Amino acid sequence: MTLRRPFLLAVSSVCACAMLCAASVAAAAASAAAASSVDDPGRAYGPELQGYDYPAPVERFEFTSQGVSLQMAFMDVKPAHGNGRTVVLLHGKNFCSATWDATIRRLSDAGYRVIAPDQIGFCKSSKPEHYQYSFQQLARNTHALLESLGVSDVTMVGHSTGGMLAVRYALMYPRETQQLVLVNPIGLEDWKAKGVPSLSVDQWYQRELKTTADGIRRYEQATYYAGQWRADYEPWVQMLAGMYRGPGKQVVAWNSALLYDMIYTQPVFYELGQLSMPTLLLIGQKDTSAVGKDAAPPEVRATLGHYPELGRAAAKAIPHATLVEFAGLGHAPQMQDPQAFHQALLDGMAAVPANR
Repeated sequence: MTLRRPFLLAVSSVCACAMLCAASVAAAAASAAAASSVDDPGRAYGPELQGYDYPAPVERFEFTSQGVSLQMAFMDVKPAHGNGRTVVLLHGKNFCSATWDATIRRLSDAGYRVIAPDQIGFCKSSKPEHYQYSFQQLARNTHALLESLGVSDVTMVGHSTGGMLAVRYALMYPRETQQLVLVNPIGLEDWKAKGVPSLSVDQWYQRELKTTADGIRRYEQATYYAGQWRADYEPWVQMLAGMYRGPGKQVVAWNSALLYDMIYTQPVFYELGQLSMPTLLLIGQKDTSAVGKDAAPPEVRATLGHYPELGRAAAKAIPHATLVEFAGLGHAPQMQDPQAFHQALLDGMAAVPANR
């Protein structure tokens, strides 16, 4: 791990493991080739991840948006001895708030109140049949949730697609964002401008209908984990795949297609220079994530997802940025090396005074 300061300022135990069949754990522990060769039938979950247990009690925020009654699932974990600060954890596209398990416990132990929502369209939250997804809308939904909880000053932590949302939230609510933390965020480049071809929502939908545990595992192994695989990644594969095995497969796939279109068409890359709050960038250097990369021609594909360069460029663009690089880690450093990641996270958060 190396630390750069280009400008001013600079659970691990998985509650759902017991629900997984022995065959999926055995498949994950096998070699990479064996693990991805035969799809495990696994558990089937409802369209709002019914049947899958989270590491903390799940609450529901009910609200109306775009004329539709919705509910946002979230965990609100209060520390035994609070330090007066609240952290909001925003999950990525192929993740849920449950995947923050170890991070929730570490932050809570350090005195932080932790709020971890599932965004609309994801995991245990509503999946409307018709919804105009935008990062602005998801930010407004998140802000409404926090208002309902009486929370107005937060450290916003976003991973992957959650990083794009965290940036949009910080731009919309700068006075209420005490600190911004971006963990291997996507959107540090404009894929469309670089030549990634557009896919229609219908095309995304057809792709999503084909989702299997094998496909998720192969993609994450190649893109997220630099070709490596460990058994402790497998529960998160089964969590996602279970929704595509269940009775709500079509609505899950449809919402996922709408969300991919949002990610591709709504870059935040050009506005990084407008961020006014202290920003901590935690970047695994082996990450190669880029939305739509597989649909791009080879010459374009070769230019995408170079996270060492993307992280450093983002640190230069953001006025008050601190960059922490994890040399041997990929897209999810919080999962690959929890000890190193959480130490960097806690150190970076402690550098920002509580009464800023």
